[in-house]
Amino acid sequence: FTQQYQPAVCNSNPTPCKDPPDKLFTVHGLWPSDSNGNDPKYCKAPPYQTMEILEPHLVIIWPNVLNRNDHGVFWRKQWDKHGSCASSPIQNQTHYFDTVIKMYTTRKQ
Repeated sequence: FTQQYQPAVCNSNPTPCKDPPDKLFTVHGLWPSDSNGNDPKYCKAPPYQTMEILEPHLVIIWPNVLNRNDHGVFWRKQWDKHGSCASSPIQNQTHYFDTVIKMYTTRKQ
């Protein structure tokens, strides 16, 4: 689980951001690793489905910083490339994205 500072993303990317970035940290990604520490990609899983109930949260905490008008394509890419490889305790796509929301919003006491 990693986070990113939006202005840094826009300043370091060869493709400029289409909108001014918010000056805050947002989710950069949740990438599973196997027991050897490798990061598998594009595993076999059900195709990405729109998640209307989670999207209001994801827009805030895991936006497509480079193009704020295209969150769905960005989340689909994250699911296809990384989330599809998540396994126990991650159960499915909804659980993957819900886990990201919970990880971002959890405050350490």
